[in-house]
Amino acid sequence: MGPTQLAAQNHGKNTTSLYEMEDKRFVLFHGSEIPPEHTENPPLKRKKGPAPKMLGNEVCSVCGDKASGFHYNVLSCEGCKGFFRRSVIKGAQYVCKNGGRCEMDMYMRRKCQECRLRKCQEAGMREQCVLSEEQIQLKKLKKQEDVQARMVVVRQNPPSPPSTLLKMTPQQLDMIEKLVAAQQQCNQRSFTDRLKVTPWPQISDPHHREARQQRFAHFTELAIISVQEIVDFAKQLPGFLELTREDQIALLKMSTIEVMLLETSRRYSPETESITFLKDLSYNRDDFAKAGLQFEFINPIFEFSKGMTELQLSDAEYALLIAISIFSADRPNVQDQPLVERQQHTYVEALHSYICIHRPNDHLMFPRMLMKLVSLRTLSSVHSEQVFALRLQDKKLPPLLSEIWDVSE
Repeated sequence: MGPTQLAAQNHGKNTTSLYEMEDKRFVLFHGSEIPPEHTENPPLKRKKGPAPKMLGNEVCSVCGDKASGFHYNVLSCEGCKGFFRRSVIKGAQYVCKNGGRCEMDMYMRRKCQECRLRKCQEAGMREQCVLSEEQIQLKKLKKQEDVQARMVVVRQNPPSPPSTLLKMTPQQLDMIEKLVAAQQQCNQRSFTDRLKVTPWPQISDPHHREARQQRFAHFTELAIISVQEIVDFAKQLPGFLELTREDQIALLKMSTIEVMLLETSRRYSPETESITFLKDLSYNRDDFAKAGLQFEFINPIFEFSKGMTELQLSDAEYALLIAISIFSADRPNVQDQPLVERQQHTYVEALHSYICIHRPNDHLMFPRMLMKLVSLRTLSSVHSEQVFALRLQDKKLPPLLSEIWDVSE
């Protein structure tokens, strides 16, 4: 079963002018803001592990209604669970009309929010247990990755005995050597385009209109360079030019943002929490925001990059993963799916052999890497929302980017 069959399909129309990119430009970007932790006078914690089984007659520790389970460390009902979450997310401040002396029950919970919140805290509800919507999505995604990674391991053939000497075929070694060389060549070519990029403004005021426009142009131009790198690299992939021009365009169009995110993760520095383009142009989350992008779209990029960095992939592994992403037969408008699947299978086998040889003791690394492609599909859809948000801000994308992301002017 190929990695693309594990991922949800993207949706989108196709156009046929992707190769004409002499004078065009781009953006890439996507969130989960972490609520501040409150550590003063922390309530007693329940012991870690699964919550005790419910008997069916438990009552909410806050209002006395029927409890639905343990929420934020306390046995409570759905109503108080939702109330506490909303209060924490909004940072709500309530005022009691009775001087903070209300007896909390199912009636008073609707009448006095201050006393209800205080009772939640006294019962032991913990603000640091409340996750934002973005954090919940990231947590679900991580769980999905782990579950599917183990499923892939089960589907694999049993590992070779220790006595078996694993080797890569000459064809695989030659292919990997070509991929790494092509990637380095494309990166080098991009460095010469640096002078064409609009300079990052020296004005630090995030609300300065002209400076904000310059930052946006700066990022779109960096993105265009990335798109050109991807197209150049794809044309050097063994098997890519065997496809029809229409299928080449369909694959490039739908994989571009995912490949860009893989390339971005290669440039992420966990020490400075920044991403570096063209050797020495580094940007943190605030820099992306100053260019007009939203944190709910920026943060997932940095979280994904951080996760990829923790895998400590080599240039060869990155190059193979990018090739696998490009050769995804389930992309919209791909005509010759069997041929694309065969081409992808060649790269999947090479990656599997490479990992078995270079990481013999980590049997989960191969499925983990493939599951990152599933995460990329989710990030790609979030990126589409960011593009829509940019349009609402009346930020016009260059023609190439509009074409790739199906933005109709």
